[in-house]
Amino acid sequence: METAMPYLALASPDFSTKSQTVLDARDQHWCAETPFGLAVLRHREAGLLLRDKRLRQGSYAWPDLVGISGSFAEFWKRSIISQEGEGHRQLRAIAIPALCEDYISSLKPEFTSIANDLTCAILDSDRCEFVSDFSHPFSGKAICTLLDVPFEQYEFVAGNASDLGLAMGVDAPKYQSRFNSACDRLMEFSDQLIARVRSGGDKMHYVARLIEQYDVSGLNDLQILRDLIVISIFGGVDTTRAQLGFAIALFIQHPKQWQALRNDPALAPQAVEEIIRHWPTTTWATREAMEDLEFQETKISAGQTLHFLVHSGALDPTITDDPNFDITKRRKIHFGFGGGAHHCLGALVARTDMACALSVLAENVEQFSYAGNPEFMPDSGNTSPIKMPLIVQ
Repeated sequence: METAMPYLALASPDFSTKSQTVLDARDQHWCAETPFGLAVLRHREAGLLLRDKRLRQGSYAWPDLVGISGSFAEFWKRSIISQEGEGHRQLRAIAIPALCEDYISSLKPEFTSIANDLTCAILDSDRCEFVSDFSHPFSGKAICTLLDVPFEQYEFVAGNASDLGLAMGVDAPKYQSRFNSACDRLMEFSDQLIARVRSGGDKMHYVARLIEQYDVSGLNDLQILRDLIVISIFGGVDTTRAQLGFAIALFIQHPKQWQALRNDPALAPQAVEEIIRHWPTTTWATREAMEDLEFQETKISAGQTLHFLVHSGALDPTITDDPNFDITKRRKIHFGFGGGAHHCLGALVARTDMACALSVLAENVEQFSYAGNPEFMPDSGNTSPIKMPLIVQ
């Protein structure tokens, strides 16, 4: 007899994908009903379904699902995230070589230098507001490094990218004019970057590398380049900014883990993975069924959406006997960067710049604690710290 499926109020502003309600639902069933479709709660099922060719990337439907329209919605629907099949493969063939491991590794000294400067600044006082004083400028300057633009432009880049992030929350409609304007500004910015490469002003950085691949792709649509640049800025800034904030929040909750990182800075890459498992900024990956199917005795209809809850799957008791935050433990892969054909293109950039930042912070800061109440966006959809007043020692 099929087990009754639980229900999760995913659209509620006070709902958390990390809540005990979700963990209880995971114990009951591998998935749950939600206002947005099914939520996949367990690791094994998530891994299988993220690679199931009967499902397509589902985030293309997000603007319609939450009721937003305008330039961001149009950009989102035509972007690499929303494409399938040959069109998707062509876009990845342009972007993947542009973000190869050797190139990203070559940027580590610059990422480290940015983190050093910002760390020195917050150590000048015993207090800081971590989002505005560190994670926001770090993520903006890291993307400026990738794009080879002056750090003076980081506020423009990071501010607009953060505004785009408002489109991905469950309360997106109330921010519509703000993220549409940001999308328009970033499209104009991408035009400037493309023109600079075409005039010979940049021959080696990310946009130049993108254009090199685009020119041999056989494609002839400038919008493709514009969209790839904007999605890279959006994902690069928003993920790093949010995850660094959540990192410090987790280390405040678990001070022994901060000391473990201070004692062994080589743990930084593993710490990044553990942070995403425990407090992901992208709380779910999305797929949509392209046909009627049955999976684990559950019928899934064509057009039905599935959301793969990152925290729930990453700490599934079937794959870990210890769900506590522990950066010294090696665990199975999480799905914070998605999976399958739509695994996040910028995952290596995010992993690299965050590890550089955490290494520098751990080397120089003995302890963080709160100087006031932190503020966070709703803990579903895309979430992020809003304000984190800290005491720095």
